[in-house]
Amino acid sequence: MSKTLSLIKTNASNPKVWIVAGITVAGIILVAAETRRRRKEVIIDREDFGAFLERFELAPFPQPPPPAARLPLSGLTFAVKDIFDVNGYVTGFGSPDWQRTHEPTDQTAVVITALLENGAKCVGKTVMDELAFGITGENKHYGAPTNPIMPSNIPGGSSSGSAVAVAAELVDFALGTDTIGCVRIPSTFCGILGFRPSHGAVSTIGIVPNSQSLDAIGCFARDASTLHRVGHVLLKLKAVEPRRGRQLVFADDLFQLSKVPKQKTVHVVSKAVEKLSGYQPPKHVNFSQFVASNVPSLKVFSQHSTNLQNGISALLALSSVMVSLQRYEFKTNHEEWFKDVKPRLGPEVSHCVLAAINTKYENVKNLYKVKTEMRAALQSLLKDDGILVIPTIADPPLKLNSKKRYSTEFHDRACTLLSIASMSGGCQVSVPLGKHDGCPISVSFVTYHGADKFLLDTVLDIYASLQDQVSIASNSAPLPDVNGNMDASELLKEKGNAAFKGMQWSKAVNYYTEAIKLNGTNATYYNNRAAANLELGCFQQAEEDCNKAISLDKKNVKAYLRRGTARESLHCYKEALQDFKHALVLEPQNKVANLAEKRLRKLVS
Repeated sequence: MSKTLSLIKTNASNPKVWIVAGITVAGIILVAAETRRRRKEVIIDREDFGAFLERFELAPFPQPPPPAARLPLSGLTFAVKDIFDVNGYVTGFGSPDWQRTHEPTDQTAVVITALLENGAKCVGKTVMDELAFGITGENKHYGAPTNPIMPSNIPGGSSSGSAVAVAAELVDFALGTDTIGCVRIPSTFCGILGFRPSHGAVSTIGIVPNSQSLDAIGCFARDASTLHRVGHVLLKLKAVEPRRGRQLVFADDLFQLSKVPKQKTVHVVSKAVEKLSGYQPPKHVNFSQFVASNVPSLKVFSQHSTNLQNGISALLALSSVMVSLQRYEFKTNHEEWFKDVKPRLGPEVSHCVLAAINTKYENVKNLYKVKTEMRAALQSLLKDDGILVIPTIADPPLKLNSKKRYSTEFHDRACTLLSIASMSGGCQVSVPLGKHDGCPISVSFVTYHGADKFLLDTVLDIYASLQDQVSIASNSAPLPDVNGNMDASELLKEKGNAAFKGMQWSKAVNYYTEAIKLNGTNATYYNNRAAANLELGCFQQAEEDCNKAISLDKKNVKAYLRRGTARESLHCYKEALQDFKHALVLEPQNKVANLAEKRLRKLVS
């Protein structure tokens, strides 16, 4: 029995005792009320797309008096993932059990203070996957924030609420953390920009760690200008003239993983930089082969990656090392809490956490060795001016509450691409490129550790041109895409064929010309352009195209027929006759060549 109740029982007739008791009970109630205020039951507001766990306001620092310039983030609002400390609040880490077993913090994360100092206003904390372990954005306790552009599909995680708050225009930008893709996945699925800085480039003081060797503080924005401004503040960069001289490096093998036609990714990016100054001709690499040759410690782990697809075994091994490293460090950080509390977790997160806690880790030194080698390899490939271009994620967002849930294949294909920046410690920006089959698509620009300003400046430089090319691609007539991996030049050829059938000869010539720019060694492209030029009456151009086609393919019957037609129209009857004779040697039963040969023989005689 408490002292207060004992006192009341012993001195029930004394009024003074009742006053003391009343004050004591009131104090208990006030303390309990304050505790409940800080640990109140979370009720998610679905009108806010379910993005926020808690709304509050942290005012920005005051503007300096004139003539000082306005603070760079003045007038902007932002939200933060429930992994960041805010003074006086419990950091929930996406779990009611974590929130219940922790006290309100007495500090605010360094990065939040930096944003307030630069004029931005914080308006609340956002939903996240439990313990920062999921990639779908679905939380057993708080639900999945509603993806504004695909409400029936997952928003992606673990920084799901922050991405949704930006995509739904509830805030101007938002903070998340990215361990194995926790910013890059939701930015792609919600159709916005996402930035993962170089590992260690932004202070992580005041966040709950998941895996400190992989954790990076990232941000979301709807436009490149805002991302650039916020990125400069996060990285404490000075505004100087952007560095020019850039070379894009396309990872051709990785685009084979994506079901999005390269016409909507590789071609869009290539066209966007075509007329910009300061860009060298792009390079193309087989990135998985490069990693296999330059990260020797991966051989220790390659035996775990036996199910190979399109020769990406090295990156599958790299992603398995990334997952092992994450789980090893999570166990080191949180095993004691997990065993004491036994938290209630959703099925996917529970699987990951149990795997982390129950695994006995061997070759731990090799995990870190792979990370060191991967950083050096990426720097070696990109030098000072290179930027790797890859799909951000291979698959479209899954349906919410899918019975199938996400498969091992979905997880592995995602981690294969996401492991590049996570394991090299490099920086990455995912950029939306419209939609394909109703689903958002994006590409990512990745570069080496420490080149964050170079990357942000490049994205700002290219962004407007990218959006113009996305608009052009989306307004073009849809093309048959047999396997989802058709080469961009082949797609342009098919567009030319469609225009030709529609008797749009000039448009057909333009499409075939673009295909030739991408692949100048395909005889069919020149041959088809010759056919369109014949319809336009451009006989000399048709003859030149056929000359090129024949030089590439000596047995191209159509090229001889079309060159013969062009030469006949130019009154070069002897040369035309020779072309139709050559066509008959290759195809003795060709009726067009037979009739033309008889006609021209009379003209020549």
